[in-house]
Amino acid sequence: MKHFEAELPAGYREAFTIDAANKKTGVTLNVAAAVIMVAVMIPFILIIRPGNILEGFSFSRYLITFGTLLVYLVLHELVHGAAYKLLTRQKLTFGFTATVAYCGVPNIYVYRRASMIALLAPFCVFTVVFGLAVALLQNPWDKTFCAAVLAIHLGGCIGDLYDTWLYLSRFRDPATLMRDTGPKQTFYVKD
Repeated sequence: MKHFEAELPAGYREAFTIDAANKKTGVTLNVAAAVIMVAVMIPFILIIRPGNILEGFSFSRYLITFGTLLVYLVLHELVHGAAYKLLTRQKLTFGFTATVAYCGVPNIYVYRRASMIALLAPFCVFTVVFGLAVALLQNPWDKTFCAAVLAIHLGGCIGDLYDTWLYLSRFRDPATLMRDTGPKQTFYVKD
């Protein structure tokens, strides 16, 4: 099965572009991410009632929290990259803008199936990892920390989930192509 095209085939046209580096789009996605994070944390706090999570909190735990989030951010993008690399064997690009961290394959046009695998890979991997941590950990601080990281993860997947929703709702043809430069995804459909 072919996963990408090196050049845009004849008979395709640009159908839609989402650019997370665009200030308006970036702000919209980040607001949606914040809503998701709050929506995940409120039920956790109300149902689990983690108790006094600040008990035992220290500057070293603050550094661990911050460090964990940075490591997660990098790992999230590396999982995108691993999926793209396995499927396309093409050169990847990674980076950060003011509104988004990204991984892309800017020099090719990726078919719908391969693109969806790369989009959803971090969502699937880290939702399971952080969800299991929340379910299995007993210490209230650790459980709440993992729930917060899970919430941040789910909010951070907003761009990936939006692109997946576009595939499921508007671009259902398996021949749909995407050019993913990282912060910008352009969908191409057959005329």
